[in-house]
Amino acid sequence: MLFDHRSRCRLTLFRGPVGAVVLLASLLAQTTNAAEPSSERPRTLRASTSQAGTLRAADGSVDRARYYLAQAADPAEGAPAADEHPFAQKYKAPALDGGVAWINTAGPIDLKQLRGKFVLLDFWTYCCINCMHILPELKKLEHAYPNEVVVIGVHSAKFETEQDSKNIEEAVLRYEIEHPVVNDAAHKIWDKFEVQSWPTLCVIDPEGNLVARNSGEIDFETLDKFIKKVLPYYQRKGLLDPTPLRFELASFKAETTPLRFPGKVLADEKSDRLFIADSNHNRIVIAKLDGTLVETIGSGQIGKTDGSFASATFDHPQGMALVKDTLYVADTENHLLREVDLKTKQVLTIAGTGKQGHGWPGLDEVGTPRKTKNRWVGPPLKTAINSPWALWVQGRDLYIAMAGPHQIWRMSLTKNGEIGPFAGNGREDIVDGPHLPPMPFEPGFASFAQPSGLTSDGKLLYVADSEGSSIRAVPFNINQDVTTVIGTSWQPGARLFTFGDVDGQGERVRLQHALDVLFHDGALYVADTYNNKIKVIDPKKATCRTLVGTGKAGAEDSPGEFDEPAGLAYAGGKLYVADTNNHAIRTIDLKRGNQVSTLEIKGLAAPELPKPSVQPSFPGATEVDVAATTLKPADGKLSLQVALTLPAGFKINPDAPLRYLVEAESPKGPVSREVLGKLTDATERATNFAIDLPVSAQNGADNLKISLAYYYCAKGAEGVCKAGSVIWKVPVKVSPDAAESTVALPYEVR
Repeated sequence: MLFDHRSRCRLTLFRGPVGAVVLLASLLAQTTNAAEPSSERPRTLRASTSQAGTLRAADGSVDRARYYLAQAADPAEGAPAADEHPFAQKYKAPALDGGVAWINTAGPIDLKQLRGKFVLLDFWTYCCINCMHILPELKKLEHAYPNEVVVIGVHSAKFETEQDSKNIEEAVLRYEIEHPVVNDAAHKIWDKFEVQSWPTLCVIDPEGNLVARNSGEIDFETLDKFIKKVLPYYQRKGLLDPTPLRFELASFKAETTPLRFPGKVLADEKSDRLFIADSNHNRIVIAKLDGTLVETIGSGQIGKTDGSFASATFDHPQGMALVKDTLYVADTENHLLREVDLKTKQVLTIAGTGKQGHGWPGLDEVGTPRKTKNRWVGPPLKTAINSPWALWVQGRDLYIAMAGPHQIWRMSLTKNGEIGPFAGNGREDIVDGPHLPPMPFEPGFASFAQPSGLTSDGKLLYVADSEGSSIRAVPFNINQDVTTVIGTSWQPGARLFTFGDVDGQGERVRLQHALDVLFHDGALYVADTYNNKIKVIDPKKATCRTLVGTGKAGAEDSPGEFDEPAGLAYAGGKLYVADTNNHAIRTIDLKRGNQVSTLEIKGLAAPELPKPSVQPSFPGATEVDVAATTLKPADGKLSLQVALTLPAGFKINPDAPLRYLVEAESPKGPVSREVLGKLTDATERATNFAIDLPVSAQNGADNLKISLAYYYCAKGAEGVCKAGSVIWKVPVKVSPDAAESTVALPYEVR
């Protein structure tokens, strides 16, 4: 990540009596005190010291002292007293203006609209592996506190490509984010909150005060303890607004596609097989090289179950490696390595514990070294690993691009084999040198920055080192140094922030977040992901040129366009490209002038996932008793006229569902039972609409219950929409002699 390795999860309070539950010691705090490159955005600190000695930002928007000098209270102090505010120092949070676009919501969001809720601002950039790691933790928090906590992603780009709102929306869909995201392309919100690195969380309390922050990764358990510790105070003071909210997610309008953000591809000419990591469908697709579908591996559900092709589950798999009829899979978000027997059609876990690792094998939880015979290794199934992204088999060893700890790992495929780092000191950087230090994070050794692609010429393992926009060379002989083929290792600083789109030779070449590399016929083909190009490198001459791609994101075959391609393979004179954001596999015919085509995989469809059986519910609904009435059927129907009165300046959300449920107290009655118990969409999304109920008898009585769920938002401020529900209890008699055929169902929303 772009942050000090010694601060993996550190939630800093502005001094108050909340206690140790919100102050975490760094996992690796005792390993070293040496400085290392972080993913801090290069910038000048505009700060001045007041006469009182308080460090403040030059614009006065945020007091730095509360970030860097404040400490949490002594753990012995325990919970705050009943009427004592949990945050002794609190400051009005800056506004969220300054972004260029909002995603996953119908419009901009003003923090004032979220009074009564805890707001977590997640400062992230979509290339960053550590930012990816905390997204599932934030999702757990959102699901645990749906009416108390709102997460807002503040996307402050590192790479130029990441400033584009369309690209951010694709990332939001790819990472399955369920909260609003603002495109902070100019880092204006970043600067207001004095953020230093990705990822950073800022906590705003229900009164709109900035009260805590965390730099680096953090888990759900820590966040959960934090919320549980401070929530009671706000509950007792009546400061919470439990009104459910709805945001217009990009996923609501996303099209279903046969492939969904394919991450990697592997071609085997000898067996005429193409393996596709259909990452967001959580499966592996097997096809022939001409696109004929063979079969799929995995049910499509997220999970880590071993077993048959139909029952096995994955979590956003990426890289693969093939040895005869054994396919190895980097099960990235499960933090596992899987083995697929293509003959018996069985999937087996061979490495990882299913939990994200945070260190080296033999390094215990407090950072005390416990090496095994001077080697940092462990048993594969007992060793936690961290975001394996790409694989390569050389001899009887499996090499792994371990994106999380910024290292290359190696696992022996022999019986009783071990797994552990092969190259990289664990510092996120682009530094050449010896493979491994004697102690973790020791400087003077090779450093990588989120390695994401692997290939080899038999002597060297080539690495697409994405965060440094570099291509590295790692000798299999550990007595030789790691070097950089194309990249930024030669620079004295800012190695992670030097990128671009420049062909040429040596130091002048620039790539932008390259995610894969492929060796073929003496050349290195590169998926220059954020430049939307495929490039070719001569590793001996250190030259680089564009093979295909205009630089513009697109899906045209002529001229060839790509949209963040992330995977490469070769077979039969063609390159196969995992064109991730186009949800497609593209081919480049090297024998026909690099002609680009889109491979159709006939018969492939998105997996059909079981729909959860969810009973309609209307939590917190207001019950309204309607006076008993007698109605005469008109055209065989009774009409219930819904009439909602919204607060001044509000409207029904036209993009959200407006649904009702009709139930009856008795199993028999004049209202047709065929329409009962079914969640039904209103005829129109408005405050006033009719519910027509067919009758099966001209006489009789029913005690009806009409439940309605609605969403409403302020006119001109559609970014935050509130959710509400109401239940009308309607005793009704049916008679042909009645004067009316309709009954009103009024309700005033407060």
